[in-house]
Amino acid sequence: MTKRLSAKHKISRRIGQNLWGTSKSPVNKRESGPGQHGARRKSKISDFGVQLRAKQTLKGYYGNINERQFRKIFAEANRLRGDTGENMIGLLERRLDAVMYRAKFAATPFAARQLVNHGHVKVNGRRLNIASALLKDGDVVELTAKAITMVPVLAAIQSTERDVPDYLEADHTKGSVKLVRTPKLSDVPYPVQMNPNLIIEFYSR
Repeated sequence: MTKRLSAKHKISRRIGQNLWGTSKSPVNKRESGPGQHGARRKSKISDFGVQLRAKQTLKGYYGNINERQFRKIFAEANRLRGDTGENMIGLLERRLDAVMYRAKFAATPFAARQLVNHGHVKVNGRRLNIASALLKDGDVVELTAKAITMVPVLAAIQSTERDVPDYLEADHTKGSVKLVRTPKLSDVPYPVQMNPNLIIEFYSR
């Protein structure tokens, strides 16, 4: 097991939920947290703990985004007009790696990030290897000819565990996807409940 895969499993166990809704999640068999003390009785979580858990859940879901990037996303969401929580979800879903994952070109957000970082993705005809790049409504993302034939990509496309949401238009034959519109929280097919408002409370302390 690679360090990246091990870390991914630890995120699910630490949170205690099948974060990506996959059949291979260790939470399906063992709900205790990671480490030798993970099976200890869980005490009641404070309000701060609930807010922190909400932040860890959302950060973890998108490939365990680092704190600096996540705080920057919150700041931008807070700056934009409208509901900060909805803005935050919209910004996260507009990330290039998130769109690749949602379009089923990668089995996990981690794999989607790697696909982008290795130069297998083009946006509006130009190669882009920055996973955190934000797309705009109407942008078209394409896989390179080499990437379309890669075994992990083909396996992700054929998987029946997820469907492509309606705010994306994916053409798996051509290896392309278009961001039709920025989604709202209710549009995003999260396997677990996300609470962006708790994250706002966490950063507003």
